Amino acid sequence: QLQFVESGGGLVQPGGSLRLSCRASGFTLDYYYVGWFRQAPGKEREGVSCISRNPGTSYYLDSVKGRFTISRDNAKNTVYLQMNSLKPEDTAVYYCAVLKGGTIHWWNQDVYDYWGQGTQVTVSS
Repeated sequence: QLQFVESGGGLVQPGGSLRLSCRASGFTLDYYYVGWFRQAPGKEREGVSCISRNPGTSYYLDSVKGRFTISRDNAKNTVYLQMNSLKPEDTAVYYCAVLKGGTIHWWNQDVYDYWGQGTQVTVSS
């Protein structure tokens, strides 16, 4: 139960785009808060975005507002993170996290219940 995996990472040039996917198995993902976190080498893990249970409300790290968009596809039981205008400082391993309850502290990794394995995003010339 509560199994999910991330995918969609890769290598892109600055200004390029990627779409990350968090696909769930054994449960309906839209019943839960879903967050995206990232961790760069030598840095602490930070919250990038979160979407609440339906009807969803989206939250974003200030540095990605206007560039990243989080969304749900209920038919595919998947949450996406569309990343546009990527910058070298976006380079990190990106993790999908699931919260069974609710929170006003979406950026706090300690409130989440389940984590994916991570997918690498590299932005470089």
